[in-house]
Amino acid sequence: NSRSTMLTALEESFRRFAIHGDTRATGKDMHGKNWSKLCKDCGVIDGKNITLTDVDIVFSKVKKKTCRTITYDEFKVALGELARKKYKDKTGEEAEAEVFKLIEGKAPVIAGVTRAVASPTVSRLTDPTKFTGSHKERFDETGRGKGKAGRVDIVDTSGYVSGYKHRGTYEKKSSPAGTFLSDSK
Repeated sequence: NSRSTMLTALEESFRRFAIHGDTRATGKDMHGKNWSKLCKDCGVIDGKNITLTDVDIVFSKVKKKTCRTITYDEFKVALGELARKKYKDKTGEEAEAEVFKLIEGKAPVIAGVTRAVASPTVSRLTDPTKFTGSHKERFDETGRGKGKAGRVDIVDTSGYVSGYKHRGTYEKKSSPAGTFLSDSK
Protein backbone atom coordinates (compact mmCIF):
# COMPACT_ATOMS: atom_id res chain seq x y z
CA ASN A 1 0.00 0.00 0.00
CA SER A 2 2.40 2.68 -1.21
CA ARG A 3 -0.25 5.36 -1.57
CA SER A 4 -0.63 5.84 2.15
CA THR A 5 3.01 6.78 2.55
CA MET A 6 2.19 9.95 0.65
CA LEU A 7 -0.59 10.91 3.03
CA THR A 8 0.17 11.93 6.56
CA ALA A 9 -1.59 9.94 9.28
CA LEU A 10 -3.72 13.00 9.94
CA GLU A 11 -4.75 13.33 6.30
CA GLU A 12 -5.51 9.62 6.18
CA SER A 13 -7.93 10.07 9.10
CA PHE A 14 -9.41 13.19 7.54
CA ARG A 15 -10.21 11.19 4.40
CA ARG A 16 -11.68 8.25 6.26
CA PHE A 17 -14.04 10.55 8.12
CA ALA A 18 -14.73 12.68 5.06
CA ILE A 19 -16.10 9.75 3.07
CA HIS A 20 -17.85 8.12 6.01
CA GLY A 21 -21.48 7.41 5.17
CA ASP A 22 -21.24 9.25 1.85
CA THR A 23 -20.65 7.08 -1.19
CA ARG A 24 -20.13 10.05 -3.49
CA ALA A 25 -17.54 11.77 -1.30
CA THR A 26 -14.05 12.17 -2.72
CA GLY A 27 -12.36 12.50 0.66
CA LYS A 28 -11.06 15.96 -0.25
CA ASP A 29 -13.57 17.83 1.86
CA MET A 30 -15.68 17.09 4.89
CA HIS A 31 -19.17 18.20 5.81
CA GLY A 32 -20.25 19.27 9.27
CA LYS A 33 -21.82 15.97 10.27
CA ASN A 34 -18.60 14.05 9.74
CA TRP A 35 -16.51 16.82 11.26
CA SER A 36 -18.47 16.56 14.49
CA LYS A 37 -18.30 12.76 14.31
CA LEU A 38 -14.54 12.97 13.98
CA CYS A 39 -14.32 15.26 16.99
CA LYS A 40 -16.57 12.90 18.97
CA ASP A 41 -14.94 9.62 17.92
CA CYS A 42 -11.40 10.88 18.46
CA GLY A 43 -12.08 12.42 21.86
CA VAL A 44 -11.55 16.04 20.82
CA ILE A 45 -14.92 16.79 22.38
CA ASP A 46 -14.42 16.30 26.09
CA GLY A 47 -17.62 17.90 27.35
CA LYS A 48 -15.59 20.35 29.44
CA ASN A 49 -13.40 22.62 27.33
CA ILE A 50 -14.78 21.41 24.01
CA THR A 51 -18.44 20.70 23.42
CA LEU A 52 -20.39 19.85 20.29
CA THR A 53 -21.36 23.53 20.07
CA ASP A 54 -17.71 24.63 19.98
CA VAL A 55 -17.05 22.14 17.23
CA ASP A 56 -19.97 23.47 15.19
CA ILE A 57 -18.96 27.09 15.69
CA VAL A 58 -15.39 26.46 14.59
CA PHE A 59 -16.66 24.60 11.54
CA SER A 60 -18.78 27.53 10.39
CA LYS A 61 -15.93 29.90 11.13
CA VAL A 62 -13.28 28.17 9.00
CA LYS A 63 -15.38 27.12 6.01
CA LYS A 64 -15.95 29.39 3.06
CA LYS A 65 -19.29 31.18 3.27
CA THR A 66 -20.78 29.43 0.25
CA CYS A 67 -19.47 25.96 1.08
CA ARG A 68 -21.07 23.27 3.16
CA THR A 69 -17.77 21.48 3.64
CA ILE A 70 -14.24 22.19 4.81
CA THR A 71 -11.03 21.26 2.98
CA TYR A 72 -8.09 19.53 4.62
CA ASP A 73 -6.34 22.87 5.18
CA GLU A 74 -9.44 24.39 6.76
CA PHE A 75 -9.73 21.22 8.81
CA LYS A 76 -6.25 21.84 10.22
CA VAL A 77 -7.13 25.45 11.00
CA ALA A 78 -10.30 24.30 12.77
CA LEU A 79 -8.34 21.75 14.79
CA GLY A 80 -5.87 24.46 15.73
CA GLU A 81 -8.70 26.58 17.10
CA LEU A 82 -10.09 23.70 19.12
CA ALA A 83 -6.61 22.71 20.29
CA ARG A 84 -5.96 26.08 21.90
CA LYS A 85 -9.31 25.87 23.66
CA LYS A 86 -8.80 22.27 24.78
CA TYR A 87 -5.21 22.61 26.02
CA LYS A 88 -5.22 26.13 27.41
CA ASP A 89 -1.92 25.68 29.25
CA LYS A 90 0.06 24.70 26.14
CA THR A 91 1.45 26.85 23.34
CA GLY A 92 -0.57 26.84 20.12
CA GLU A 93 1.82 24.44 18.42
CA GLU A 94 1.98 21.99 21.31
CA ALA A 95 -1.78 22.06 21.62
CA GLU A 96 -2.19 21.38 17.93
CA ALA A 97 0.25 18.47 18.07
CA GLU A 98 -1.77 16.99 20.94
CA VAL A 99 -5.04 17.22 19.04
CA PHE A 100 -3.45 15.84 15.86
CA LYS A 101 -2.25 12.87 17.92
CA LEU A 102 -5.81 12.17 19.01
CA ILE A 103 -6.91 11.94 15.39
CA GLU A 104 -3.97 10.37 13.57
CA GLY A 105 -4.63 6.87 12.35
CA LYS A 106 -8.23 6.86 13.58
CA ALA A 107 -11.21 5.73 11.54
CA PRO A 108 -14.91 6.40 12.11
CA VAL A 109 -16.44 4.25 14.82
CA ILE A 110 -19.22 2.31 13.17
CA ALA A 111 -21.73 0.89 15.60
CA GLY A 112 -21.90 -2.84 14.96
CA VAL A 113 -20.07 -4.26 12.01
CA THR A 114 -22.77 -4.51 9.39
CA ARG A 115 -24.14 -1.32 7.91
CA ALA A 116 -27.44 -2.99 7.05
CA VAL A 117 -28.72 -3.21 10.59
CA ALA A 118 -30.96 -0.27 11.33
CA SER A 119 -32.71 -1.35 14.50
CA PRO A 120 -31.01 0.18 17.54
CA THR A 121 -31.64 -2.93 19.61
CA VAL A 122 -29.78 -5.19 17.25
CA SER A 123 -26.88 -2.84 16.77
CA ARG A 124 -26.61 -2.54 20.54
CA LEU A 125 -26.51 -6.30 20.85
CA THR A 126 -23.98 -6.69 18.08
CA ASP A 127 -21.70 -3.88 19.19
CA PRO A 128 -18.99 -5.57 21.25
CA THR A 129 -17.87 -2.25 22.73
CA LYS A 130 -21.12 -2.18 24.71
CA PHE A 131 -20.58 -5.62 26.19
CA THR A 132 -19.75 -5.82 29.84
CA GLY A 133 -18.40 -8.41 32.21
CA SER A 134 -17.22 -11.75 30.93
CA HIS A 135 -18.64 -11.20 27.47
CA LYS A 136 -16.21 -8.49 26.60
CA GLU A 137 -13.34 -10.94 27.08
CA ARG A 138 -14.67 -12.76 24.05
CA PHE A 139 -13.72 -10.00 21.64
CA ASP A 140 -10.42 -8.48 20.78
CA GLU A 141 -9.95 -4.72 20.33
CA THR A 142 -11.26 -4.82 16.79
CA GLY A 143 -14.50 -6.42 17.97
CA ARG A 144 -13.74 -9.77 16.39
CA GLY A 145 -14.87 -12.75 18.38
CA LYS A 146 -12.07 -14.77 19.89
CA GLY A 147 -14.09 -17.95 19.61
CA LYS A 148 -13.24 -20.61 22.15
CA ALA A 149 -10.21 -18.77 23.45
CA GLY A 150 -12.32 -15.97 24.82
CA ARG A 151 -14.70 -18.34 26.53
CA VAL A 152 -12.35 -20.71 28.24
CA ASP A 153 -12.37 -18.77 31.47
CA ILE A 154 -16.15 -18.67 31.51
CA VAL A 155 -16.93 -22.29 30.81
CA ASP A 156 -16.12 -24.75 33.56
CA THR A 157 -13.80 -27.22 31.88
CA SER A 158 -12.98 -29.24 34.97
CA GLY A 159 -14.93 -32.19 33.61
CA TYR A 160 -16.99 -32.56 36.76
CA VAL A 161 -20.71 -32.17 36.90
CA SER A 162 -21.26 -29.02 38.91
CA GLY A 163 -21.86 -29.81 42.53
CA TYR A 164 -20.07 -33.16 42.29
CA LYS A 165 -18.86 -33.93 45.79
CA HIS A 166 -15.33 -35.11 45.00
CA ARG A 167 -14.62 -32.06 42.89
CA GLY A 168 -11.18 -30.62 43.42
CA THR A 169 -9.54 -33.84 44.63
CA TYR A 170 -7.06 -34.15 41.78
CA GLU A 171 -7.57 -31.00 39.84
CA LYS A 172 -4.28 -29.16 40.22
CA LYS A 173 -4.52 -25.85 38.38
CA SER A 174 -0.87 -26.06 37.37
CA SER A 175 -1.17 -29.31 35.44
CA PRO A 176 -1.85 -28.94 31.72
CA ALA A 177 -5.39 -29.72 30.69
CA GLY A 178 -4.69 -33.11 29.15
CA THR A 179 -2.98 -34.75 32.11
CA PHE A 180 -5.84 -35.80 34.31
CA LEU A 181 -7.68 -37.52 31.49
CA SER A 182 -5.26 -40.48 31.82
CA ASP A 183 -5.90 -40.86 35.57
CA SER A 184 -8.09 -43.86 36.18
CA LYS A 185 -11.52 -42.68 37.27
